[in-house]
Amino acid sequence: MNAHPVLTLSQVLPPRQDRHSELIHPSALRHPVSTPPRHALTSARSASTRRSNREDDAGDQSATGDAVAALHLLLEARMRRRLFTVIDATNVTAAAREPLVAAAKRHGMLPIAVVVATPGSICIDRQGPRPANRTVPKDVVAQQHQAMVASHRTLKAEGFPEIVFSDSLCRLLPLLERLSGVRQADLGLDGSDGLGDLLLPRRVFGPEILPLWRWKDSSNIAGGDRVAEIRLGQQYLTLALRTDIDGESDIGFDVAVPCPHDDECTGRAWAPAYSITSLFRALNGDLDDDIVCTVHGPNNGDAQDEREVTD
Repeated sequence: MNAHPVLTLSQVLPPRQDRHSELIHPSALRHPVSTPPRHALTSARSASTRRSNREDDAGDQSATGDAVAALHLLLEARMRRRLFTVIDATNVTAAAREPLVAAAKRHGMLPIAVVVATPGSICIDRQGPRPANRTVPKDVVAQQHQAMVASHRTLKAEGFPEIVFSDSLCRLLPLLERLSGVRQADLGLDGSDGLGDLLLPRRVFGPEILPLWRWKDSSNIAGGDRVAEIRLGQQYLTLALRTDIDGESDIGFDVAVPCPHDDECTGRAWAPAYSITSLFRALNGDLDDDIVCTVHGPNNGDAQDEREVTD
């Protein structure tokens, strides 16, 4: 049987908060296995995802039969192309594992069982944060745990030449490799263009804001500083990239807000935008900290007293 590529069967005990953590490439094992150098998330096949595709609800157990059928169909398609594949499913019974092993044999691929030997009590405790439709009854968890323990004695006879316990996996290295790859891509060090001038907005406001971000390089409303806009429908915010805050060469963003002194003011008022929360407060009208109007000056008590004396 050809050991490259590899089909990994993940025998996962439900319910797990971090199911994705078990989708570990066999290169992370402490003993050598001939495998591709890495696998993408697209190599993972999950019954919960198939349920979500079928009923728009990953917890709808009535869709499990259809979900499993869809999973096996995708499994066959990937193995025909000899692609590394991870099956993220419970698979605690021989009946559930049999078609997976048979499929691996048909396509000359190596099945590996990854056993997640989490104590049953911990599995039950981890259900706390789950929504009601994703909670498994305690007696079912106990039965599945017992089936998993019993199955360890039969896995090799079923056709698994390789059996790995999850606590023997080196998981930090592949995690750091994946994060490093993402960071290299962001910075353009992988040969791509990277995020370029969107890198700073993402660092300050988060990745979700990037599809809305537009630089307005023709705008001169910020005293020569670069201007950007985020818009969704009729609502928008204008921001200015400050590159010499307080004369200290610090970099940050201001967001345009209404003048706090005069509703009819024709000048520009700006407030520091430290995070996505600052943008929310600015659009909601409750950002009143450190506002500076280009006509009336800063929004603080001393400036207000000075204006009253002058008047």
